[in-house]
Amino acid sequence: MHLSKFTDFALRVLIYLASKPDGLSTIDEISTRYRVSKEHLRKIVHHLAREGWIESRRGRGGGLCLARHPKNISVGAVVRGAEDSLALVECFEPGRNSCQISGVCRLSGMLHEALDAFLTVLDGYTLHDIVAAEVSLFARLGLPTPVEYARA
Repeated sequence: MHLSKFTDFALRVLIYLASKPDGLSTIDEISTRYRVSKEHLRKIVHHLAREGWIESRRGRGGGLCLARHPKNISVGAVVRGAEDSLALVECFEPGRNSCQISGVCRLSGMLHEALDAFLTVLDGYTLHDIVAAEVSLFARLGLPTPVEYARA
């Protein structure tokens, strides 16, 4: 299983925003912290806003923030929404499947089971689980530890 860079950075954007619960962030700020292109982040931010994970406030004093509390953001749901396809192999995509043994091969069922297990594990975690009381994470991002996480 391999997650795309898009999904990786979508999760990183959410982690960054969860690490600043009382403040707004900008694409420039996140781009600098993670050393990723602003243009790439714009696409990711647009996707996250469209999915309802973040809010984008325009104008003077605007910026980005989470649209929900980190406890209400499932890692599994973010991954499902950010990945273009979770088709591990060709036979997972009926319209594009040209595998000669499709339908009689047991590997497909095993891979479906593995993918379901992977997503089930991620569904058991929230954004809050990633950032709660992770003082070293806040330090690495150059952010003060938020009071609500310091006590978590």
